[in-house]
Amino acid sequence: MLEPGSGGRDTVVAVLVVDDQAPFRDAARMVLALSDGFELAGEAETGQQSVELATTLRPDLVLMDINLPDIDGFEATRRIRDVSPRPPIVVMLSTYEAVDYADRAIDAGAAAFVSKSTFTPDELQRVWDEASAQIG
Repeated sequence: MLEPGSGGRDTVVAVLVVDDQAPFRDAARMVLALSDGFELAGEAETGQQSVELATTLRPDLVLMDINLPDIDGFEATRRIRDVSPRPPIVVMLSTYEAVDYADRAIDAGAAAFVSKSTFTPDELQRVWDEASAQIG
């Protein structure tokens, strides 16, 4: 098994799930469990927690909610991207539709925006494949 953040993205993708709602964290864990090659590295309920855990856990992928206590997902994404020498891929998730937030997510440093209503194992694999291909 690969160490999170090791860059060995071919085998196991370590994932940090960030959402203040327990039901969505449960759903995200289920999606990860049903997805080959992905494993839960940790969970955060706030933006600040996500920055701290991204630094210590060094996940390959962060699934980031937009609306979080303390700092929102946009700011948390910026901070994660700024403090990591090898930043994880960040995918922003929200109940809002892409038309409302996709551009802001990309501007904050996220690789993609996914509506929570379409977050499935296939969608997880698709965004991972596209994002990881961009970084080589």
